[in-house]
Amino acid sequence: SREYDDLYQSAVCRSVADWLVGINATRLFTVLYRHKLTVGRVQTPTLAMIVDRNQKVKEFVKEKYYVAHLTFGEFDAVSGHFQKKEEADKVASDCKERMCQVEKEDIQTKTVRPPKLYDLTSLQRDANRIFGYTAQQTLDSVQEMYEKKLVTYPRTDSQFLTEDMGQTAGNIAGVIKKNISFMQGISHEPKVEKVLNSKKVSDHHAIIPTMELAKADLDKIPGGEMQILSLIAQRLICATGEKHIYETVKAELSCNGIMFTATGKSILQNGWKTYEEQFKKSLKSGNSKAEKEETPLPQLSEGMTFEQVETKVSEHFTAPPKHFTEDTLLSAMEHAGSEQMNDEVERKGLGTPATRAAIIEKLVEKGFVERKNKQMFPTDDGIKLITVLPEVVKSPKLTAEWENDLTLIAKGEKSADTFLAGIEELVSDLVHTYHEVEENGKHMF
Repeated sequence: SREYDDLYQSAVCRSVADWLVGINATRLFTVLYRHKLTVGRVQTPTLAMIVDRNQKVKEFVKEKYYVAHLTFGEFDAVSGHFQKKEEADKVASDCKERMCQVEKEDIQTKTVRPPKLYDLTSLQRDANRIFGYTAQQTLDSVQEMYEKKLVTYPRTDSQFLTEDMGQTAGNIAGVIKKNISFMQGISHEPKVEKVLNSKKVSDHHAIIPTMELAKADLDKIPGGEMQILSLIAQRLICATGEKHIYETVKAELSCNGIMFTATGKSILQNGWKTYEEQFKKSLKSGNSKAEKEETPLPQLSEGMTFEQVETKVSEHFTAPPKHFTEDTLLSAMEHAGSEQMNDEVERKGLGTPATRAAIIEKLVEKGFVERKNKQMFPTDDGIKLITVLPEVVKSPKLTAEWENDLTLIAKGEKSADTFLAGIEELVSDLVHTYHEVEENGKHMF
């Protein structure tokens, strides 16, 4: 069992570091500000991201801009952006009923591979986006189904199956085709090899339904669980489907010395998207809006000309950044700190797939974050807390570095003692640096 000592050391370090930072920082700032504040290695950087996004949305000033269009039939080419309407109007009137010429045409064939299977975070994100479930509700539902043996172990960060599971995955895909309603009448030959990769499976493989699905009475499964189950089933079907291939056309046209751009798209092979579209149709909710399809462009070639084009001007506004939803917040937690770290780092972001939902719930429960229509907003206390805390406690980069260190300890590439000595030094510096607050700050909360 000594081969597992490094894994044990990594877990001890995680536990001790969380405890040392959490309990000391929480007590320190609670005493300084005379108000019950909570500080944590993962929850504080998560709150900082929500506060930061909120600030960006508040500071955003939307700007109006105008675009001139050339139209003939269903074909629509657009100019660059103009700040003033007069400029766009002038371009439109100068080009009206004139001839335009195709200067350049770029055709590219693009392939969209099937999506990977679900790990817990990607499942929570989709369930939030499609059904509006919180991360915790999704975890509770999938845990409940795991206990009924309908799905595999949920708290996983892997999106692949091990190579000895090929036959099982093929059999389960067959059961899904028979038993889950959205697959009725569609043919599907699973390409199981796409989802097998033992090297990318750590402690647990991706979440998939089990063979128990064949025996289960699906009518008796509660609605919320059934939605999550059909989402997991749909993902296995899509992941083992064919590639989605389409062609994009981008043409540049000149008219009276002004350049316009037209884009079009046509599908060559729908592939796995067929099952996704079928699944969206089967959802009785209002979330299954049809995606806006780009119209295929007419056959264009360089030097081609069009006579007497029509023109028009449209008005637009620059779009502000969006508040986090649980879907986008989970994604931000998963990738936190990564843009500041080099590519060799085995990134783990903030927290683990098993703890992210609980962290979000805790921030809501402690009154630092609130949910409004799927979106996450910081409360006044949440904003003040992030204002008073030092960078070292709220920086996602630091936590991401810790996660990387813990991974290295688990692999035996870093010493646990060195890591913990660093944590102790950090906590000690924190307490010595922040030991008093100006009088007006004491009553901030």
